[in-house]
Amino acid sequence: MHGVAPAPVLAETRLAANGRLIGLLTLNAEKTLNAVSLPMIELLAQHLSAWADDDRIAMVVLQGAGDKAFCAGGDLHNLYRTMRAQRDTPHSGAVDGNPYANDFFSREYRLDYQIHTYKKPVLCWGHGIVMGGGIGLMAGASHRVATERTRLSMPEVRIGLFPDVGGSWFLNRMPGRAGRFLALTGIAIEAADARYVGLANHVLPHGARHDVLDALLTQPWSDDSDANHALVGHVLRRTEARGREPGCPQTGPLRQHQQLIDALCGGDTVEQALAALAALVTDHPWLAKAAGAPKDASPGAMRLAWRMLETAKDMSLADVFRLEYGVALHCAAQGDFAEGIRALLIDKDMAPRWLPASSTDTFLDNPWTNTPHPLADIH
Repeated sequence: MHGVAPAPVLAETRLAANGRLIGLLTLNAEKTLNAVSLPMIELLAQHLSAWADDDRIAMVVLQGAGDKAFCAGGDLHNLYRTMRAQRDTPHSGAVDGNPYANDFFSREYRLDYQIHTYKKPVLCWGHGIVMGGGIGLMAGASHRVATERTRLSMPEVRIGLFPDVGGSWFLNRMPGRAGRFLALTGIAIEAADARYVGLANHVLPHGARHDVLDALLTQPWSDDSDANHALVGHVLRRTEARGREPGCPQTGPLRQHQQLIDALCGGDTVEQALAALAALVTDHPWLAKAAGAPKDASPGAMRLAWRMLETAKDMSLADVFRLEYGVALHCAAQGDFAEGIRALLIDKDMAPRWLPASSTDTFLDNPWTNTPHPLADIH
């Protein structure tokens, strides 16, 4: 007899000294490095909604099960299965022809927006691998912790997608051309650079997590949301002040090479940036890995990522989410997304057959010109 499958999200509350509660949400899919699945999205949204209306809950902690990853991205296997199935139907190529993809992306964007706009403090413990959809969860949290083993990346162009889940928003807000560089290369950054580019605002040793939780339980929580935000910040800064983790250098390679990165990605076109990266000669291992990464990525996805960053420069977060949702559905219906997943995760032959770069030129077209946008109500 098979046992009952574990819940994809573990939810619990801890009683603080003054009678208030701290909510803990743990992504509980350790075998898949806590990849974001549709059931996980639904449970996270349900608990966040309930706790937002519960006056006893002072704050929320978001963390991942195990020591390897907070969240390694989205559940790509189910997306691949439905994308392949759609291509064998009369709805092949139609953005509304894959109900699963429509539902998954819609709910994911709603959840990410919910975290971005949550009034109560949300502390995200971004330990280990944090990729793609994991950054989508982390980026909106009011308090974001990176640790000595944090590795953050947006590697979507390697699987035929663009940096989604708000990437067109937060990559545009990074120093210089760092956002362009990370979007085109998919290179991972560690804790110091995560704080430098704004994806983390605290760097702590992973071993301090329990001390932080214990300290949070002693705080004088109240009905004042601003005061509660300040209390979380106080606990995290006090923990940081006790000593820097030896495995966490204060300055990472992205910050060290910001001037070069700005020059590499400072041109007017994606073709210029890709040519500059290809021509780079360096003995720095991280830079060399980044510069070589685009040769294996989808040309259409890199072109699309560049266009998204340019288009979203002055957009609000809600408008960026609406734009990205439509573009993600275009990618699922007719782009390189399925082929990228096949080559990397299904057949694992690492030999994707990419479409021409021009294949994504219409992907910014709004699929809902005659009907309300499915995310019209977020604002």
